[in-house]
Order: sequence, then C-alpha cells, then structure tokens
Amino acid sequence: MIEIKNVEISDARELLDIYAPYVEKTAISFEYDVPSLEDFENRIRDITLKYPYIKAVEDGKILGYAYASTFKSRRAYDISVETSIYIDEDYRGKGIGKLLYKELERRLKDTGVSNIYACIAYIENEDEYLSNDSMRFHEHLGFRLCGTFHKCAIKFDRYYDMIWMEKII
Repeated sequence: MIEIKNVEISDARELLDIYAPYVEKTAISFEYDVPSLEDFENRIRDITLKYPYIKAVEDGKILGYAYASTFKSRRAYDISVETSIYIDEDYRGKGIGKLLYKELERRLKDTGVSNIYACIAYIENEDEYLSNDSMRFHEHLGFRLCGTFHKCAIKFDRYYDMIWMEKII
C-alpha cells in the first residue's frame, strides 16, 4: 500500500537518487550537474519552511516526491505556487504521480493557494532526452497550457522549449 507522507531532511539521499537520473539522462531538468547532498538538504529545508513537500512510500521505499515552491516572491502572488514532481524511473506510469499531486493540491488548497503552475521542458519533436509525457500528465490532471518560451534552454547540445501550465484549484 502506498502512503503519502511529509518529506524529512533524512530523506534527502533517497530523493536525490530519484532526481539524479533526471539531471544526468534527460532534459526534464535543466540542471547540468546533480546537486550535492548538502545542497539538496538545504532545498528541502527552505521549501518546507512554507510549502508542502511530500513523498510516496511503499514498504519503506520512496517511489516519488512532489512539492510546491514560490511562484513569485511578491506578496500579491501568495495565492500561487509552482509545483514539481519526480518519480523513481522504475515506478513511472503506475499512478504514483497522480496520488502525489492530488494530495499536494489538497494541502495547498487548505492553505489558501488557488493557482498552481508547472514549468515543463518541451520539444516539438520528442528525442532520446525528452518526451512530452510531463505535459500530457499535467493535461490529464486538468492543467492547461498558458505560455511557451521557445528555445530558451540548451542541454545535450540541443535547444529545448519551456512551457508553463496552470490549474486553478
């Protein structure tokens, strides 16, 4: 049975192990280098001061995680957040992402957040580093496209777009 729990600093190594392949093998993350454990712990620390950071756990193993973060720093934007989600590559396509996002949305709504945004790597013609599965996943959960930045990032010597999707919760 999969449980959704709060992320703890002590989860950083396991979360980083989930995140690293996204950095090293895909254009899903535009980071070039896998963050250090200390940097990742600091990210968790900073995010959990204000926002939910949750994990999907089965039999003591973390299968994926999701969190919200600041959309824009000005106070008027406090009703809006940016969301992120990463699923262990061996467990994608099993409904874990949907479980995480549903719980994340519930928690955010309880805190007065009404708008959630996802910043997603996108490419017109999918390649070995990027499919558009993240866009399709977000569409399936009720997000809609609200903007595209064309050829705004380079990774693996290729240009990638970035799309923004939104959902009013």
